[in-house]
Amino acid sequence: MAVKMRLSRMGKKRHPIYRIVVADSRSPRDGKVIDEIGTYDPNTDPSTYKVDAEKAQKWLAAGAQPTEVVGKILKLANIEK
Repeated sequence: MAVKMRLSRMGKKRHPIYRIVVADSRSPRDGKVIDEIGTYDPNTDPSTYKVDAEKAQKWLAAGAQPTEVVGKILKLANIEK
């Protein structure tokens, strides 16, 4: 099973807020998730994010692959692969 760290959309129309989740790569964007590791709000200036570093490190060590956007957020949070 391929596991990805990606964004899951929440919030209202035209005002998205995202959760950073760990999910099977075959599941839909807002479908079943394995674990939630943080949040990302692009509506604020500057954008805000909150990441649980322990969970992120655990999933990266287990082989989860972050998407491009989640990889940038993890880099900003000083969490390395």
